[in-house]
Amino acid sequence: MTMKRAIITGGAGLIGAGLCKALAAEGWEVAAFDLTAGEGDGRWIRCDVGDEGSVAEAFEALGWSELDLLVNNAGIANPQNGPLAELSLEAWRRTVDSHLTGGFLMTRAAIPLLRDGGGVINMVSTRAVMSEPETEAYAASKGGLVALTHALAISLGPRLRVNAIAPGWISDGEDLRSVDHQQHPVGRVGRVDDIARAVLYLADAGFVTGQVLTVDGGMTRKMIYAE
Repeated sequence: MTMKRAIITGGAGLIGAGLCKALAAEGWEVAAFDLTAGEGDGRWIRCDVGDEGSVAEAFEALGWSELDLLVNNAGIANPQNGPLAELSLEAWRRTVDSHLTGGFLMTRAAIPLLRDGGGVINMVSTRAVMSEPETEAYAASKGGLVALTHALAISLGPRLRVNAIAPGWISDGEDLRSVDHQQHPVGRVGRVDDIARAVLYLADAGFVTGQVLTVDGGMTRKMIYAE
């Protein structure tokens, strides 16, 4: 059988590196697109996903003629943008480009390579539907990715499937407090493996498209009242 191939953007980050490791362990050939090299499994390709020229160069450097899965995971991780009155257009665009524009550019470039039955997974966030103060650029980017997901699912089906994963609080376990875990109905903060399992599920879920799979330990369903 031909080895399955996946591109993971943001492959050097916490979730991205974990996804590369999980897919490689399942026998996938993995390419990590990122501005910096990570320590995870797979081949690293330098790429600024929000830059059209950089995306084209990255695909050329990769040299693959076929692809089974694209995971659009890249993006500025810090959701805080400071007071809206002080948020520059440049900073706004930088955040939006890293998430939403990057998802568009990477998907457009990957379409000719994706095998029939292949798919795209956009890494969105529970912040697409709930917010803290001063997170406008990040929330808008993730909300845009949710909309892009269902639009692409309709445009690219039935040959390809497009879904999204909305992680909640995902951590490597360092410096967590008991109260952090208690905010989750499942009793703990999320781990990278939780997201990796969701990716593996969607990669093989032939009757699922246009959906957002929320992986947050139930946190967005819990009513919280200040004491």
